This record gives sequence, structure tokens and C-alpha cells, in this order.
Amino acid sequence: MPLYKPKGMTSHDCIYRLRKLLKMKKIGHTGTLDPDVDGVLPICLGQATKIAQYITADSKTYRGIISLGKTTTTEDASGESIEEKPVTDSWSRSELERVFKSFEGAITQVPPMYSAVKVKGKKLYEYAREGIIVERPIRMITIHRLSVDSEEKRFSTMIPFVVDCSKGTYVRTLAVDIGHKLGYPAHLSQLTRLRSGAFQLEECVTFSDIEVAIENGNVDQFIKPINVALSGMPKWIVDDETASRIQNGSVLVKPDDFKNEPHTVYNRQGECIAIYKVHPQKPQYIKPEKVFSN
Repeated sequence: MPLYKPKGMTSHDCIYRLRKLLKMKKIGHTGTLDPDVDGVLPICLGQATKIAQYITADSKTYRGIISLGKTTTTEDASGESIEEKPVTDSWSRSELERVFKSFEGAITQVPPMYSAVKVKGKKLYEYAREGIIVERPIRMITIHRLSVDSEEKRFSTMIPFVVDCSKGTYVRTLAVDIGHKLGYPAHLSQLTRLRSGAFQLEECVTFSDIEVAIENGNVDQFIKPINVALSGMPKWIVDDETASRIQNGSVLVKPDDFKNEPHTVYNRQGECIAIYKVHPQKPQYIKPEKVFSN
């Protein structure tokens, strides 16, 4: 279910509310959104929780605003100011696009102290709340596309943007790094997730939509089949005999065209019944990573 997460709620808040609305315990989300961020939050219901890790690993698209002139403790608008500098410059759209271009591709990021990244078994934000500064791990991420999201000719303190990025990207940190390249402290003042994997903002449902659907007895209209979430993975269609063996979790001989990455497995009826991968010890075989019951 693609949920629209409103500002002011944590991802956990959303799960808690959905469990009460749907009277279902087995519900999970697919990647935390900060309370100040709104937008697409794919929700996994029932056995779909088995595929949360694959949706979390998908690329994301965000629209946001970089505010120049101030850096904060959290790198967004909710933090306390730690550096300020009056903005006396302005940039043309083409000048900003050149700066943005320098961030595209595989780059490194140092995650913010107010983040859930773990160091020695403890989350960074826990250290931050105690006033302890620790060395943060450098992470490799990929910026697929970064562009100015406005037709204005010149920009100064506020820079609207859209970014397509890999899993693990901290857009807050990206905003700070762009500001640094422009010569100013910066923070992320606004952010909306437009896409998470196969799910777009336009198809998201609100809590109000769900409440009305529950009253009308047609909440199923908002629930997407598992194959929609896994549409970006290689697909393998099997006959009935193989499907039966797969649903029993059998290890199988690797087909010649089976790539060295997880594959979704479909029966002849078009149902996604499993995810298989190459056997780590016996590369001539494939084994189940996830099996879905009928």
C-alpha cells in the first residue's frame, strides 16, 4: 500500500495508526522518513513484509528546498543554528546546474550526527543527544539525477531542486554539501518524497482515504500486489511442476539465463510465488530467498 506520510508524523507513528485502523499486527514500512518530510511511504501488509528489504533498497526521488545562510545541528529546519553567514551572491540557473552536475554519479557522504546510522552498536542520534561527537563512517551513494526545480532565472537564499538517488542517501547532507560548494552554510528547509521504487506520490492514499474505505468495506482497492513492488527485479516464469517444488522451498539447478542477482519467480497464473538467488556455496544451483504462500 503506497501511503502518503504527512508532516509531523514519524514512520513508526504511521505504522501504529494503520495497525489500529486495519486491525492488523503484521505491518511494516520500507524506509524511515523524518517527521518534517512528507510523501511516499510504501507500507507492507501481511506476508508482504517479507519484501520490505527489496523496496527499501530501491532508488528514491525527492523534491526539496536548500536554504543558504545557516547550518543547523540536524541539517534541516528543525535543528539549532550552528553557523550563519549573510548571502550576498546569486547564481543563474545554468551556474547552479553546473554545481549540481558535480554531485551526480557515485559520491561519498558522511551521514549527519542526527541519523539512525549505527556506530559501535549505537545510533548516531543517541550520541548526538548526549552531546558526544563520534567519527562517522563514510558511505558510498549514487546521485542519478540532480536538477534545479524552478524556471526562475536567478537564485540566492532559496534553491528548489529535484533529486533521484540511491538507497542510503541523506538529502539533508546533500543540501549542506551543495551549500559548502557555493561558499555558504546551508540546510534543508523542505523535502517531499515523490517516488520510492515503483510507487509514485500521485497514487498514494491518505489516512482519510483509508478511513472512508474501511467504512465502505472496500479498503482492498488500495492494496497493490507484491509483483508491483518487485517489478524492477529480473523475472522467471515456471511451469506447474517447478512451481510446486518452489513452494516447498526446493533448491534447483540454475537455468542458463539466470543472472547473478535475486529473481522474482512467477507461476503460469501470473502470481509471484518466490524470490530465488544463486546458491552461495553451489553456483550451479539456485535457492529460495523468500517463498510466498498462496
